[in-house]
Amino acid sequence: MNAPDADGLLAEQLLRLTRRLHRSQKRQLEAADVAITPAQSRLLRTVAHYESPPRMADLAERLEVVPRAVTSLVDGLEASGRVRRAPDPANRRVVRIELTDEGRATLKRLRSARRAAAEDILAPLTAEQREVLGGLLAALVDGVPERPA
Repeated sequence: MNAPDADGLLAEQLLRLTRRLHRSQKRQLEAADVAITPAQSRLLRTVAHYESPPRMADLAERLEVVPRAVTSLVDGLEASGRVRRAPDPANRRVVRIELTDEGRATLKRLRSARRAAAEDILAPLTAEQREVLGGLLAALVDGVPERPA
């Protein structure tokens, strides 16, 4: 009989937890009547990360997707009034993506939904356990270099 694959079990638990977190966040967004796809949400958060409005190419690079994918996401966010395309003042052939007031309001609702989902998921843990978990997750996310494939 083979010994259990402890790392495989941990990986499966992390995947299940991630799915549970996404489902909880989706419920929070639906309750707040925020209609946005996960990909649009990620693009919106990415646009907000920049100090000045990014170019489409900047977004594609940051999101690690092809430029066409960014165009489709921006089209949807622009149709909902969350972003707008604006010409670059230094080079009018370049298009920059700006957050609108509606986009900033959506980001606030997204953050609230994430916070509520996290509170739901973390409810069984004590403050000390949450602190330990935060340290462990930081070590996994930030402290371990990627292994070559």
